[in-house]
Amino acid sequence: MFQLFQNHLNTNLSFLKGKKLLLAVSGGIDSMVLVHLCHQLNLDFAIAHCNFQLRGAESNQDEAFVTHQAELLKIPIFIERFDTQTFADQQKMSIQVVARNLRYEWFYTLIANYNFDYILTAHHLDDSLETFLINFTRGSGIEGLTGIPQQNDKIVRPLLVFSRNDIEDFAQENTIEWREDSSNATDKYWRNKLRHEVIPVLKALNPSLLVSFENTVTHLKQTQSLAEDAVKSLYQSVVTEEEHHTVIDLKKLQKHDNYKAYLYEWLRPFGFSDWTAVYDLLDAQSGKQVLSESHILLKNRGVLLLFPKQKDISEEVYWITKEQSEVKVPLKMSFCNVGDISNQSSNVIFVDEALLQFPLTLRRWQEGDVFQPYGMTGKKKLSKFFKDEKFSLLDKANVWLLCSENNIVWIVGKRADERFKVTANTTKILKINYEA
Repeated sequence: MFQLFQNHLNTNLSFLKGKKLLLAVSGGIDSMVLVHLCHQLNLDFAIAHCNFQLRGAESNQDEAFVTHQAELLKIPIFIERFDTQTFADQQKMSIQVVARNLRYEWFYTLIANYNFDYILTAHHLDDSLETFLINFTRGSGIEGLTGIPQQNDKIVRPLLVFSRNDIEDFAQENTIEWREDSSNATDKYWRNKLRHEVIPVLKALNPSLLVSFENTVTHLKQTQSLAEDAVKSLYQSVVTEEEHHTVIDLKKLQKHDNYKAYLYEWLRPFGFSDWTAVYDLLDAQSGKQVLSESHILLKNRGVLLLFPKQKDISEEVYWITKEQSEVKVPLKMSFCNVGDISNQSSNVIFVDEALLQFPLTLRRWQEGDVFQPYGMTGKKKLSKFFKDEKFSLLDKANVWLLCSENNIVWIVGKRADERFKVTANTTKILKINYEA
């Protein structure tokens, strides 16, 4: 295995040569074999060990073991202890997800602080098969059926071409010590159930299962590459990227038989998971939306609008004094006195300055806001105005109101308020210009 590992690094991972590496080492057989292989090749590396404190004395014994092995081999080591259970309880997330997040956040901190080039983990071919089966069972697109990637950003997995049996044989032949994680023997976790109950049956049916799996992954990756080319090509003709949002033209999209697959590939990076709800948007009424943790997908007539969720900005207020001639935040606006009304447009209004109470404010709209639209005698709720003007959710989110005390002077760039208009009795005209 040593010679195969060396050949693999020279042929497929040559970029690791001469680099400063950080090995993620739990103390289990996989990571200890990786340590010894890298040590035999005289690679420049240090060890990082996470103590998640989930198995009491056993976790501390793992830490002591890895520390002792590092001292024997004269390898630098970093140790970090995490109160993983508390983190999981606070964030209401699974132990496995929290542990993974903590681990990789710490690894990247070490990279930044000590100038490591790459993180090496000891994932192997059987791990990749387990990941394939987990994704297959849960439901996945093609990207979830290509196993564990050999490289992901700074994370490199040099043992992916080797099976668990290869690693066990090498450990026995070289009398390598390791620690057994007692949690691996339980079926508490889904991965363990597959490892103990499903994969042995599959290997019994096909003794060459891992070889077949490697061939399947190779074919799937080639198919994935073809699909990615098609996805990028159609994106250019169907999707328009605006400054604050993305527009998907449904008429153009639905001309293609596999339009759902294209939509899946475009939206997957934004955290969407309820694909039935996403696909139902195509035939839904305007105003329907689907949310991910970070984004909103909104049906607006013949298009889908994709935009990031905004933070709670309902309390965001900016003050404008009487002495100010311009503001730059949150909008670019200018204020000046003029002798008459000219060049009026949607971005320019003229108001009777005597009717204003300074300081003016710029704020977001709130439920219950009302104004008197210019040219009308009665008041109107902003929510009704937005509906009549066919404002999308995105349009409403971007609205700013210029106010005098509690009264709306201008829905900026959209509609002025009748109550502040210039009349024959006006003695001082204030011109307000909005630079869109």
